[in-house]
Amino acid sequence: MNDTRTRFLKLALDADALRFGEFTLKSGRTSPYFFNAGRFDSGAALAGLAACYADAIDAAGLEFDLLFGPAYKGIPLATALACEYARRGRDLPVAFNRKEAKAHGEGGQLIGAPLAGRRVLVVDDVITAGTAIREALSIIGAAGGTVVGIVIALDRQEAVDPARSRRSAAQTVATEHGLPVVAVASLADLLALAGDNPALAAYRGQLLAYRDAYGSDADA
Repeated sequence: MNDTRTRFLKLALDADALRFGEFTLKSGRTSPYFFNAGRFDSGAALAGLAACYADAIDAAGLEFDLLFGPAYKGIPLATALACEYARRGRDLPVAFNRKEAKAHGEGGQLIGAPLAGRRVLVVDDVITAGTAIREALSIIGAAGGTVVGIVIALDRQEAVDPARSRRSAAQTVATEHGLPVVAVASLADLLALAGDNPALAAYRGQLLAYRDAYGSDADA
């Protein structure tokens, strides 16, 4: 596991963004762990997270010239990432969407830099069912932008419907739209960290059992 992934997971643990126990997911599954990017709730925590995103993006070699954050969690993530790139000497435009179009003032559904003619990188926390990402892709396309990739913090490497397919939500989105999906870290990385960290070792068996039940073969 590379330094960026280890650093990110340790930041997530320190911020209590990554927790262990019993959590009921939107899918109805009971998960032994839960990731909530909203717990990166201070300037220092967001700066550390943004640095991990930037390192993962740079390592993937993606070429883009605008950051887009889908409402809601993608908004602070894309903004923090833009600040990190500015710190590194690259000033990138940022845009995001409203959940509902605004009828007064400037109106519309988009806020920030214009998307037309831009190579857009979508920044979000996770991909679960892929609904929010597909909506973002539609909005960007309608505004004249071209999506060149998606970056997320954590890939749960979890099949949406294991009875029908062991393909993860991230893999499904990547295949459907022909786009690279870059994750700062994944369940496989979390398992590796749990194997090396005595404080997390007690959770490794539960994580393995969950992966066996719901994990994506494509991402394993």
